[in-house]
Amino acid sequence: MHKRALQILFGFILITLTSYNVWASTRQSLFAWGGLTTPPDNVWTIATMIDAYYGFITFYMWVWWKEVRGLYRAAWFVAIMLLGNIAMSAYVLRQLARLKADDSMSSLLSARNA
Repeated sequence: MHKRALQILFGFILITLTSYNVWASTRQSLFAWGGLTTPPDNVWTIATMIDAYYGFITFYMWVWWKEVRGLYRAAWFVAIMLLGNIAMSAYVLRQLARLKADDSMSSLLSARNA
């Protein structure tokens, strides 16, 4: 993934998430939220879902960079989009298990998988 592509992706996330939250706040105060499915309460439910999936995409960008094989990239994408933080936790635990005793924690973030 190139720097420019990441700038576009995260610029899009920032603008759309901020815009939706501003729009939702004009429909109902966040502190007046009372449910999941009925208007106007569902605008904050939608905002939360958008926020969660943008977080999943953000985490996946690291997975995409770490994994060099297309099949692993695809499998982790599906897992993260379906299971969210469950899959993300499993991925981090898998990466931690791969660390050798003398590896620094920075290699967790910066070393690509073979």
